[in-house]
Amino acid sequence: MIESRPHTLFSFGTLLDERVQKELFGRSVPTSPASLAGYTTRPIQITDESVIATSGLDVHLTLERRIGAEVEGAVLHLTDADLAAADEYEVDDYARRRVRLSSGETAWAYLDANPLRPAQRIVIVGDSIAYGRCDPQGGWAARLATAHIAANELAHRVFNLAIPGSTLVDVSEQTPALLAPRLPDTLLVAAGINDSALPNGLTHLADSLGSLAATALSHNARLVVAGPTWLDEERAPVYEGLCFTRARALELRESLRAWCDENHVDFLDMWEPLRERTHLLVDGLHPGAEGHEALHQHLSALGG
Repeated sequence: MIESRPHTLFSFGTLLDERVQKELFGRSVPTSPASLAGYTTRPIQITDESVIATSGLDVHLTLERRIGAEVEGAVLHLTDADLAAADEYEVDDYARRRVRLSSGETAWAYLDANPLRPAQRIVIVGDSIAYGRCDPQGGWAARLATAHIAANELAHRVFNLAIPGSTLVDVSEQTPALLAPRLPDTLLVAAGINDSALPNGLTHLADSLGSLAATALSHNARLVVAGPTWLDEERAPVYEGLCFTRARALELRESLRAWCDENHVDFLDMWEPLRERTHLLVDGLHPGAEGHEALHQHLSALGG
């Protein structure tokens, strides 16, 4: 018999209601006071009739980032079955992610399922495609920055720290020293194509992503992983022995998706916007201005 693991879940809303707990878990669960710094709350309309019936409310609260704010609540101490019941209760507008409490301890919390919507300060790390090579306008990252900052010039910031040629190992080693002065609430990792071009490029994928997840959590930032873009294998260049193939790129894509699913991390699939649209690629690998615009529009629809 597999023993149930203990879980801690931060809540500030209906999950603290004893009636809701008895409906979901069959009992009142142990709780302890807790707070979450760097967040505030905003209302969200609920349309799921079963959730409304359980909570008695058609408007719930969701977390939103704000420097200097703090949300008071409590940590629920749950079993595997309890956590599964809580997941079932929360509607598709929410996603369960790791957060760092004001105490320094970590816990699960239900955040906005759209990972970039609640973001204020975004740090982007990755390789030449995230850097914007081959696009005088700075690539999809620059377009994201323009739209994000325009939405709130006072509070919104985007820092593109991508370095051409980087792999996930490079990014995981370089990123910790870069975050503190930028006060990020979101770490957007553009998991580039270079990992797929190395003979053993996927060997360290889990370790690198795990390290990036820990780095993000240490700043109470949300990790978001953007997958690789489609490539035209016949035109893909060869750089210092790197071999770019579609099969390897697809393997990277699925490995990233699987890791993110297993670890409750947001995955943004960047493959489709350029699929079979070779005219949007300058050299079979790097998008030109139109290609980056297509990536930006796709990213905005997924997470912006």
